[in-house]
Amino acid sequence: MPVASTSSSITRDDRMTEYRAKRNPDRCPAHPGELLREVVIPATGRGRTEIATLLGVSRQHLHDILSERKPVSPAMAARLGKLFGDGAGPWVRMQAAHDAWHAERDTDTSAIQTIKAA
Repeated sequence: MPVASTSSSITRDDRMTEYRAKRNPDRCPAHPGELLREVVIPATGRGRTEIATLLGVSRQHLHDILSERKPVSPAMAARLGKLFGDGAGPWVRMQAAHDAWHAERDTDTSAIQTIKAA
């Protein structure tokens, strides 16, 4: 005999405080390949070869992303987003954060002055 469950929510008159997550700026944001390799793909219970096939890419291409040798392109982000159901956005943003962190450290900007809008 199925058991029906009910849930109730507790409301409060006062507003909850919102906190922004703070990340150590000296710590590199994770490459999307790391998240895929360590969390997402294992959670599916499927092998890397099958995931590559489902994505419509070669095993080598997926391997290069998982080993963090290649970035997740917008096209690959669209494929990942469709396969895992979260859209391209999280994958593109994760790659952009990773790339920007490296660019800010690897690019010499010492000769460029900062200007402000009038």
